[in-house]
Amino acid sequence: MLYGRETEASVIDELLATVRSGRSGALVIKGEPGIGKTALLDHAAGRADGIQVIRRSGVPSESELAYAGLHLLLRPALDRTGKLPPPQRRALETALGLTEGQGADALLVGLAVLSLLAEVAEDGPVLCLIDDAQWLDPGSRAALAFAARRLDAEGLALVMATRDEEDAHGLPELTLTGLPSTAAAALLKGSDLTPGQRYRVLAEAQGNPLALIELPAALRQDPHGPGGLPLSSRLQAAFHSQVDHLPAATRTLLLVAAAGEGLDEVLAAATLLGVTAADLRPAETEGLVTTNGQHVRFRHPLIREAVYQRAPISSRLAVHAALAETLTGDHHADRRAWHLAAATVGPDEQVAAELERTARRAALRHGYAAAATAYQRAAALTGHGDETRARRLTLAAESAIEAGDLDRAQELAGEAGALTADRALRSRVIHTQATAHFGRGRYAEAHRLMTEAAELDPALLVRAYQTAWYAGEAQLSEVSVRLAEVLSQGLLDEPVAALARLESAAFARLSGADPAGPSALEQVVAEAEHALAGYPPGLAAMVCGTPLIAGQDAAALRMSTRLVARCHAEGSIGVLPMVLYFQAQAELFHGGRLHAAGAAATTALRLAENTGQHQWAALNTGLLAYLAAIEGDEDGHRGLTADVARSPAVPMQGAMWADWARALLDLGQGRAEAALGRLEALADGPGWYHVSAIRCVPDLVEAAVRSGEPDRARPALARYLRLDQRHLVERCLALLAGDDAEAHYLAALEAGGPAFEQARTRLLYGEWLRRARRRGVAAGQLREALESFERLGAVPWAGRARGELQAAGGLADAPAPDRAAGLTPQERQIVQLAARGLSNKDIAAQLFLSPRTVGYHLYKAYPKLGVASRGELAAVVTRA
Repeated sequence: MLYGRETEASVIDELLATVRSGRSGALVIKGEPGIGKTALLDHAAGRADGIQVIRRSGVPSESELAYAGLHLLLRPALDRTGKLPPPQRRALETALGLTEGQGADALLVGLAVLSLLAEVAEDGPVLCLIDDAQWLDPGSRAALAFAARRLDAEGLALVMATRDEEDAHGLPELTLTGLPSTAAAALLKGSDLTPGQRYRVLAEAQGNPLALIELPAALRQDPHGPGGLPLSSRLQAAFHSQVDHLPAATRTLLLVAAAGEGLDEVLAAATLLGVTAADLRPAETEGLVTTNGQHVRFRHPLIREAVYQRAPISSRLAVHAALAETLTGDHHADRRAWHLAAATVGPDEQVAAELERTARRAALRHGYAAAATAYQRAAALTGHGDETRARRLTLAAESAIEAGDLDRAQELAGEAGALTADRALRSRVIHTQATAHFGRGRYAEAHRLMTEAAELDPALLVRAYQTAWYAGEAQLSEVSVRLAEVLSQGLLDEPVAALARLESAAFARLSGADPAGPSALEQVVAEAEHALAGYPPGLAAMVCGTPLIAGQDAAALRMSTRLVARCHAEGSIGVLPMVLYFQAQAELFHGGRLHAAGAAATTALRLAENTGQHQWAALNTGLLAYLAAIEGDEDGHRGLTADVARSPAVPMQGAMWADWARALLDLGQGRAEAALGRLEALADGPGWYHVSAIRCVPDLVEAAVRSGEPDRARPALARYLRLDQRHLVERCLALLAGDDAEAHYLAALEAGGPAFEQARTRLLYGEWLRRARRRGVAAGQLREALESFERLGAVPWAGRARGELQAAGGLADAPAPDRAAGLTPQERQIVQLAARGLSNKDIAAQLFLSPRTVGYHLYKAYPKLGVASRGELAAVVTRA
């Protein structure tokens, strides 16, 4: 019976009802040891009639083994991996050690977990219960959290119980506190305590159910026991008293069980220590442990901890040595290495080398947190001098960076740097420290360190360019000059040299220091594009984004599209928030496909939030605010810009996108003077070279002309003329030309460009024609502009065009109903992809959802669009 947990039990019951209805959900139950988390999981399992239940617990001895927890959970479903998309299957099987090969991002592993559990749910609703989730290895926790955040319509629930201090990874939480006094008293009802003892137990237990059960026995055994200890220590003392009176052989066997995993290995190691299975019987009689033929289960995790912590160090060393001796074969290599490490006190190069091999295997599977821990322990056991220790600490720091643990990476890099004078190793150490600072938004310090690292390794100048981009114009100019120097000296090998040439040429074009002309820039872009496949994903992402600086949007779109496909195929999901951000900009600036840009930025935002990449979350949020401004969605814009302001790391460009979005919203609604102030601050500010600041110049020109102050836009326009954006340059020149504008308007229209910008040019040209009293020609331009704005969903601009058309004497047709207007953003994304012919599985892989969720949202969209089948989508869904 659950005493005092009616509210919490109702949350569980509601989640089970959700699962039975075909929807999904996740819950993290948090609380101190003994507070009743396991009892709630028992309640969930007991109420899961008609639901498949998968129940597992984290194992302390496996918490440092990459993806060990995931293997434990998914073992019953591994026969279904053949139904997963090939990249997901490879990622999962490699992570779990089922196949050899390079691992994939934890995010792709998480998506594979979601897809695999969704496959299980095809046989009926599924309830996954995970107890002691604090003992799961970091890779398993991250993958499960990623999967849980994407649960939607699979008929699947994931419930994890963990301790108070653990991160819930953004999932719904249920935090357990002590039982109410009436429930605590009811739990003690029937005990043979005296009134004084009863009062003491109630006071010390503080409503903790385990304490209410265990403290009475401890109090009877030791009436004067310490009552001032913290509750967890008091409970451990109670368990100590239950263990201490057991025979020595039984205590030894319990210690082996506390350190090991699996009945066979526990008994094998116990035999080496001179004890047998029969010695477990007293502990079973006391109810401290149970066995099921495969495992020794402690009644409560605190008993396991009490047994291990109570044992003398000599006994622990002997137990770990015995366990290591029993774990033979390659499939036990990682666990054997950790037991050897736990059995070793001083330096031991042989054990350190085994741990380094374990770390290398974990890193290959992208279990970077486990790799960092193994490299760090290997460094501690190193017996061959400071340089070997420094190398292992550097590897630990680099793995910690990959795992997103910036504080740990900084600490490890600091230790390594103090031990080595090796030039190559020092460059890696400093690069790691710079990366940690950059991840926290400390751009000036990150750039200082990256420049220092580049003095040791010139190839790192391409990274220094990235840090300089956020540190300031002076730093960017210095790096560009240095890049040109090392290129002329032949210090960089390909393909890094191709990226260096691209970075140098892009800023030279933007800053006006490019004497070579457009063809030279295009040649450099083409070289970098040709070498794209040779870059690792992180550098390849930088290659994709750099052409946007100099207005080479078509190349940026081609390269980012290729790299997105490569990231999906190879499982390099962690870099996608950056690549998709560049793709979204290229879709906007070159293709003019607003919905495609929004879809890319939305996916990037979700991934960035899931992985704690706050910089890319802020940038993509700012871009989405700009798209909301085009649509005239003031509420959406307001919410998105507030999200940018609340971001833990607000890079300069994220705030710039938000400011540009606000100005565009003002401009679209006729508030030219308000827009002018914002745009002038952007275009003439210290970050004028950022993409959003330089690209806002055409809006600045329009706002300045409408406000009667055209000269305020001329300095920024002089810089903008350096970009290859003829369709917008000619429009700006038209706005400034007065009566001589027509040739420029016609040139702008002839140059083409994205649909939204073409429509704006037609609107401005139509306004100019109407003022010139050429109403018939004006009406034609305005009608085309109106049709484009309506198709794009650019509501304020359509309103302006409609008003101008009526003033020109044209009759505007009533706006065609937008059948897609009622779609949610996710439905719109799914429908757009389905209209292109992608299957549910393909869409799921692209949007990081399960196929069942895709199907659910697709069929919800059909009635909104007025269609009955997938084949009708292409005719009603806009491609913009």
